[in-house]
Amino acid sequence: MKLLTLKQNRPWIYGLAASSLIFLLIGLGLGVDTSHGGFPSGNTAAQEPKPMTIAQGLPNFVALAKKLKPEVVNISTTQTIKQLDAPNAFGQSDRFGAPSPREQLKQRSLGSGFIIEPDGLILTNYHVVDNAEKITVRLLDGRELAGKVVGKDQKTDIALVKISAQDLPIAPLGDSDRLEVGEWVMAIGNPFGLDNTVTSGIVSAKDRQIGAGPYDHFIQTDASINPGNSGGPLVNLQGEIVGIDTAIFSQSGGNIGIGFAIPINLVKDLLPQLKSGGKITRGWLGVSIQGITPDLAASLGLDQVKGALVSSVVHDGPAERAGIKAGDVVLEYDGKEINHANDLPFLVAGTPAGKTVSLSVFRDKRATTLAAAIGQLKEEEVVASNTEKGELGLTVEEINPEIAESLGLSRAHGVVITDVETDSMGDEAGFQPGDIVREINRKPIRDLSDYKKTMASAAQSKSILFLVQREDNTIFLALRKEE
Repeated sequence: MKLLTLKQNRPWIYGLAASSLIFLLIGLGLGVDTSHGGFPSGNTAAQEPKPMTIAQGLPNFVALAKKLKPEVVNISTTQTIKQLDAPNAFGQSDRFGAPSPREQLKQRSLGSGFIIEPDGLILTNYHVVDNAEKITVRLLDGRELAGKVVGKDQKTDIALVKISAQDLPIAPLGDSDRLEVGEWVMAIGNPFGLDNTVTSGIVSAKDRQIGAGPYDHFIQTDASINPGNSGGPLVNLQGEIVGIDTAIFSQSGGNIGIGFAIPINLVKDLLPQLKSGGKITRGWLGVSIQGITPDLAASLGLDQVKGALVSSVVHDGPAERAGIKAGDVVLEYDGKEINHANDLPFLVAGTPAGKTVSLSVFRDKRATTLAAAIGQLKEEEVVASNTEKGELGLTVEEINPEIAESLGLSRAHGVVITDVETDSMGDEAGFQPGDIVREINRKPIRDLSDYKKTMASAAQSKSILFLVQREDNTIFLALRKEE
């Protein structure tokens, strides 16, 4: 359920599938008159409450809720997980002294979704239904129906679930590109399993990058969303769905006014492929990129802090065949400006394989135009991103300003481990998501390029020594390769 997991005492970024229901009873408002020390006044008959009125210009959330609540569903999933047997009285778990696996009771989790076709096609998050053995969809009228995943895409965290039903109300999809910062929005979902909860707020920011991957372009909102809201809709005042509630930034696991939603336009572009084939086929350029900083712009001779800096090029890939080199800055792709580094993966991913596109590239203080024939992305390849996943089971990402803020860092430099594959060499060595790689074999790691070069030079070594920062401490971890 996580996007980027950080350790305790640091802010966490969560996916929002809820695994349990927790009530925190802080206090109940009793409708008392506080003008007399918090107690009801004596003359209650003369102080009958006046009917509430909606001030002119405020949104009619009542009408929105009545219209859209029937289209939002509760999604519950179950899966079998394994745990280790507890040691016996002699401190042993089996005759070899090693813990033995056994099946645990079914693990249950909760999420949300919304109906997009009358015959029961539902849009939700990938992490809501990932590894689910059983999916139950509950409608507003109380019906509970079995659900089946018919399409999913982990990279963008979206999934399609199908139920057997007819003539269901559908949610209209809007245009997330037209959203404005400060615009009113409503969120509907099942936080902590509380069905059809409605909250409201505004769009706090757009194109927010939170380190979730190469397709980071989230809508940020202060509408209250919590674990269990995952997959639920973010709605504009016209009653159109403009986003899918997906993640929160929190120090406690609860809402603090910073939530993130996937823009619905990204989803609409992928829906035809998901419905027809169940998965997404993407274009591939074959480069790794990083963002442009003011210092980099000055050293490269750029007059603006924009574009995507190519840090490495895949051998014999589309980019290399087109003449793209490490150190080039991509300013335009297929006629579209690259304002931020993460603009490029979006555009490349949406390009059909085999199409030839033009790229405006800044090299040696002048712009040149190149043509690249886009390839097809394989599962193990990266479109054009600032992440790296190696054979050791470690996925790392270059630290950007948003990640630096979430980690409590004063400067945005270095790389952070965002995922550790279970039972991999990295897992066995003790790496954890959120670890910041400071050195490899005594060589400082300042960015993703340093990480790749140092790891490449250590490819033939039997062991690799890492210095990592974990919270406020630094520790050494030795990774020994299997022979």
